[in-house]
Amino acid sequence: MARAVSLVGDFNGWDPTAHPMHRTPDGAWLLKVELRHGHHRYAFWVDGVLTLDPRAQGVTRNDQGERVSLIAVS
Repeated sequence: MARAVSLVGDFNGWDPTAHPMHRTPDGAWLLKVELRHGHHRYAFWVDGVLTLDPRAQGVTRNDQGERVSLIAVS
């Protein structure tokens, strides 16, 4: 079970301290972030490991060539 999860992406400079997620009583991780219109690359930073979102709309690569998740915001 994860001990710490953050949302990282092109919208926060891939900074794991920018958007820490909070664990809900049922064990899920939650965070609300307003994103601008367009496509955004992102991932979860789970206990120090870059992790894809299993529910992502797509998969792409970040500037370091790592596989990351993709979301379209309209």
